[in-house]
Amino acid sequence: MRRGGMRRGGAIRVLGIETSCDETAASVVALDGGAPSILSNVVLSQIEEHAAFGGVVPEIAARAHVEALDGIVEAALDDAGLGLADIDAVAATAGPGLVGGLIVGLMTAKAIAAAAGKPLLAINHLEGHALTARLTDAIGFPYLLLLVSGGHTQIVRVGGVGDYRRWATTIDDALGEAFDKVAKMLGLPYPGGPNVEKAALAGNAARFAFPRPMKGSKQPDFSFSGLKTAVRQAAEAIAPLSRQDVADLSASFQAAITDALCDRVSRALDRFRGENPGIAEPALVVAGGVAANKAVRAALDALCAGAGFRLVAPPMRLCTDNAAMIAWAGIERIEAGLDEEDAFSFAPRSRWPLDEVSAPMVGSGRRGAKA
Repeated sequence: MRRGGMRRGGAIRVLGIETSCDETAASVVALDGGAPSILSNVVLSQIEEHAAFGGVVPEIAARAHVEALDGIVEAALDDAGLGLADIDAVAATAGPGLVGGLIVGLMTAKAIAAAAGKPLLAINHLEGHALTARLTDAIGFPYLLLLVSGGHTQIVRVGGVGDYRRWATTIDDALGEAFDKVAKMLGLPYPGGPNVEKAALAGNAARFAFPRPMKGSKQPDFSFSGLKTAVRQAAEAIAPLSRQDVADLSASFQAAITDALCDRVSRALDRFRGENPGIAEPALVVAGGVAANKAVRAALDALCAGAGFRLVAPPMRLCTDNAAMIAWAGIERIEAGLDEEDAFSFAPRSRWPLDEVSAPMVGSGRRGAKA
């Protein structure tokens, strides 16, 4: 790895680039005297480009990244008041995600790092989510991570930088994907998750008795396909849907989701407590786009309070895809001495599990499984 300008143990400033899906993002994060700070965090959403299609179109996303990324990087440096000469390294998302977008971001990062003579770090997008709570809340290892996003639903034990053990995953749809598909069934606009949450505010969560998938199962894996089917069948039975019908369906679906999540997570909390009896107040970190859902946060907060855990949920802007988490993951890897790989020869990966040890499963992020 090219190492010019690296200052492990001293002040470090890293430029992060994130293009794994439909946000074009760049950020500068600094670590100085043990205290991290986000010097800039610029995110350009592509919601309008994809809204007409009800979901992300990979080709459109990649083209939008190409058109916007140079300007986003320039804006991030300007906001931080720094030039490339002041940056110690460049970190970019190299997977998992939409491969077209990953190529745009990683190749841009390679060009910037090579031209400026800076080290390059190829970052796992999931590791960015996993470590964000250390940027915002300075929590120590180990802790439990609930990762809930459009492409991933996992429970992971985070033992340290590079030390991840997946305890559970979805056996079918990711939670964010389920929200988006239910929104589409109910005629709600894209993005689905926030619009289901908004509709649910006016709904009666007790009107529809939807199943709580996997509830009571010893292994804390998730399943959302059957719940999604139950929503479709209920909607078809009362079609055409009124606005109140949509609100009630949304509220009932969201209630089923929060109940199922809490049941699954409670199993993992018990296991974590049993394996780490010396930690007085263990932490559950919730990350990913679905972590922005207020009902989900409130349910998890109550669960953790009852189990003696601390719930750590990063600010909303750092739950959804952003480049600050990528820059911070780069800093964490530098500080841990895990930055030796020659990232200039690293190829983007559409599948890249955070846990490289556990057996592959649907939802684990390995190639051949749904990410």
